Amino acid sequence: MNLEFIYNRALNRTAISMVEAMYILGLPDKQLGELFLYANKLRQHYFADNVHLCGILNAKSGECSEDCCYCAQSVHHKTNIFSYGMLTVAEILENAKMAKENGVRCFSLVTSGRGIVEDSDFEIILEAISSGESQITAASLGILSSLQLLALRKAGLCKYHHNLESAESFFSSICTTHTFAERIETIFNAKKAGLEICSGGIIGLGESLEQRVELAFTLKALEVNSIPLNFLHPIPGTKIFDNYQPLRVEDILKTIAMFRFVLPNTILGVIGGRERLLADRQADIFCAGANCIMLGNYLTTAGNSIDADKELIRRAGLKTS
Repeated sequence: MNLEFIYNRALNRTAISMVEAMYILGLPDKQLGELFLYANKLRQHYFADNVHLCGILNAKSGECSEDCCYCAQSVHHKTNIFSYGMLTVAEILENAKMAKENGVRCFSLVTSGRGIVEDSDFEIILEAISSGESQITAASLGILSSLQLLALRKAGLCKYHHNLESAESFFSSICTTHTFAERIETIFNAKKAGLEICSGGIIGLGESLEQRVELAFTLKALEVNSIPLNFLHPIPGTKIFDNYQPLRVEDILKTIAMFRFVLPNTILGVIGGRERLLADRQADIFCAGANCIMLGNYLTTAGNSIDADKELIRRAGLKTS
């Protein structure tokens, strides 16, 4: 087994095996340059030199009933984040407008909680999406019903974001208030409603290498349209904080490459944790196969400045699309 053989299989859209995916994760660090060579060629083949820019708005923050071990917005944790109710339509649209002006291609409305329960909150979301001034193309609103997802599509939404977070075999270790099956059902219902799917997860929750591969192959089977990879940077007060084992930069980059080889023609973003964990090696994500980043801030933590990220892309010899 060697990287050139695996590369040619991925290039020709011949699915690589889980054994081959594990081979990538297990490569010695000295082969990182060779891995970059082939992962970068895959990215260029399917996406040329284009980097997709996405952005989010935390439209409703905190007070989430779920007990996800990593989440700063959970009522099960004491993180002292700023909690607030649903923003107004005007506030949402103003943020969407600013994102478009900064070149964001996919702007997503995000709310905390298991799902949208209050009719008044859902009406605000629908009004914002259907507004003639709206630049909102995606939404991440938790576990929704088929009727809610269909209403979002009719309002003009294009994509639904719903992370699996981790492999099914590990999910019960990170959340007990809802199941992996419920997340899968939401994705199926969103697809039935005619929405594209953005789904990924968080790497570094304590999962094994095999479970990282399991997540990649689950997303492949679901035929998602884009994958956001987050790398855990734990928030003090969350359940996972005290037992956190920092990820090595090399392992982060091998993981990105593994996802690129498993899903060669799928948009692959590196989102949360990029700035803090990779620091001055952030540009290496593109060599590892990523073709998407998030501009601006995250849900409860700050990202790079927009100018810094645009300069990062320019220095990598790439361009925004």
